Amino acid sequence: MNSKIRIGFGYDMHRLAEGRALWIGGVRLDYRLGLEGHSDADVLIHAICDALLGAANLRDIGYHFPDTSSAYQNADSKMLLRETVSLLHAHGFTVGNIDATICAEQPKLNPFIPAMQQKLSEVMGIERDAISIKATTSEKMGFVGREEGITAYAVALIGKM
Repeated sequence: MNSKIRIGFGYDMHRLAEGRALWIGGVRLDYRLGLEGHSDADVLIHAICDALLGAANLRDIGYHFPDTSSAYQNADSKMLLRETVSLLHAHGFTVGNIDATICAEQPKLNPFIPAMQQKLSEVMGIERDAISIKATTSEKMGFVGREEGITAYAVALIGKM
């Protein structure tokens, strides 16, 4: 088996809340609710960070950016992703591609996907077409269906430099 190529999986969820900005994929969306969290709660970026860290066997986002640290209070998740990619590079890995799915009833996310791909491409230093983002709903089922929160799933392919 080729140990130079690795795959990682990431998952994140955050509760929707009033008085918070809604950041997904590094893009601020105009919506009446935002996501609750220690940082800006960008659910997509957090899932991508976990996928990248998992692929490199470098633990998880909470290990590197703990919610008990004031350094990450209201942090911009793009900075967390930038640091994650730097950590991968320091361990001899490069990002191949990302495949992600965001699950939300509202707002409708498809119009924002190209901007998310562009922003994530800039932050990670990879081609835009190496970032696949899909949006779906949970068909009104569960906490996502009741519009209580948003989830994101991500798979990352990395390679040894």
